[in-house]
Amino acid sequence: MRRPNFLVIVTDQHRADHLGCYGHPVLRTPHIDALAARGTRFERFHAASPVCMPNRASLLTGRHPSAHGLRVNGGALSVRATTFVEQLRRAGYRTASLGKSHVQPMTDRPAEGGAPVQAFDAWKDDGGDYTQEQPRHFAGTERHPFHTPYYGYDEVDMVTFHGDQAGGHYLQWLRRHLPEADRLRDRANQLPHDYVCPQAYRTAIPEAFYPTSYIRDRAVDFLRGTRGQAQPFFAFVSFPDPHHPFTPPGRYWGLYDPADFQVRLPFEAHRNPPPPIGWCRERFLDGSRSRQGPHDSFFATEREIREAMALSAGMIAMIDDAVGDIVSALEESGQAEDTVIVFTSDHGDYLGDFNLVLKGALASRGITRVPFIWCDPQQAAPAVSPALASTIDIAPTVLARAGVEPYGGVQGRSLLGCLDGQGRVWDELLVEYQDSRTRQGFQRPASVRSLLTERHRLSVYQDESWGELYDHHQDPDETHNLWDAPDHRDTQSRLMQQLLRKMLSAVDPSPPARYAA
Repeated sequence: MRRPNFLVIVTDQHRADHLGCYGHPVLRTPHIDALAARGTRFERFHAASPVCMPNRASLLTGRHPSAHGLRVNGGALSVRATTFVEQLRRAGYRTASLGKSHVQPMTDRPAEGGAPVQAFDAWKDDGGDYTQEQPRHFAGTERHPFHTPYYGYDEVDMVTFHGDQAGGHYLQWLRRHLPEADRLRDRANQLPHDYVCPQAYRTAIPEAFYPTSYIRDRAVDFLRGTRGQAQPFFAFVSFPDPHHPFTPPGRYWGLYDPADFQVRLPFEAHRNPPPPIGWCRERFLDGSRSRQGPHDSFFATEREIREAMALSAGMIAMIDDAVGDIVSALEESGQAEDTVIVFTSDHGDYLGDFNLVLKGALASRGITRVPFIWCDPQQAAPAVSPALASTIDIAPTVLARAGVEPYGGVQGRSLLGCLDGQGRVWDELLVEYQDSRTRQGFQRPASVRSLLTERHRLSVYQDESWGELYDHHQDPDETHNLWDAPDHRDTQSRLMQQLLRKMLSAVDPSPPARYAA
């Protein structure tokens, strides 16, 4: 029996409720919605870590960041790490990564602080090349040859960074086709607009040359090349949008009006906001917000938030159109009846929750809950699954569907039993967060562990006397922190014990003991 193909589509910094099929009142995403309409949409799917690199490594390995070792942005996934893509490749799959990968650093800049640099670390150099995604390889116009297999991928078309500042093979292609590319990418030459959001600018890059179009075209070319091909394929198609800076090109800039969006959870909606929210607000009130880093969450005005929402929606709409073209190419290739399509994202964005924008240590639903759609041609009927699920579950689910043996140390579980909307695999989820530098008012880089259950979220912050506890049955928007509530002490104690056991279960089980001591 022929093994199924897999087309995995990933967006960046895309919260679950910003799709039509997840109930967004304004944003229209008909092509992604069509996948959900004939597949399974997971309502409570969460990132293993709400940070790009750790969660992408969790997707590849099926393991928590504390186990696979890529815990913070700026690190790298060890070449010693087994990925499920490697397993597919060993089983005869053609494997391709088209777009953003981000399991190695995209810059060559030194880390921005945190732990002091030591002459020697706890781990010796394993000899791997961890510079492949860095800008120096893509400085010219001639395509940089990638060293493959790359974490299991035989074919790599690399896109780094975000918005119209994307690099990698895309930038080399752009410079070949647009000699004025560097001028068009210069923020000083952006098109006129009246938006005030500090992360918004109107790119001069035409739609046809924007990164989303480039990745769409590479995916379409790949799928057309599979016509008549007997070898099964795994294609990872990864868009760097709707991540900030918010730069939808051409007609997508004005596709949505900021006036059509609502700030549903302003700062005042939280009865007792945790310290990082207050710290961000103080930076806004005293005028020091402008000195924060470009990737730090910040407190924004209602106008700024509405603009960010509208521009993010424009970026998502462009991706949705690209998904439509990619699915059409799949159908034209004759491979659609043998291809499982997966849609997900690496993490979310506060995008106005309590007046915050971007992401940070606070493990709210806005940044941990992401879309997950499994569209399988063999599925009998569409479904919506309420099961708790995590990024670590993607690897074992794909391997199980492919009929390929998993490898030791996988911590996720197959979700195939949930596709009818009835099954469940977890009673609780663990979400890990490790910062690479000090921000949001913390005295050291934040280290956070969160437990998500059917009813609650508990978050514990290293070296902090405060924490977070929310009852999602009574307070689905997390507006009342019950951490210090006397009548919830027993609940807090019980959840702390569950979190401890969950953290113990996340300890790396690989490799197992081979011999008796």
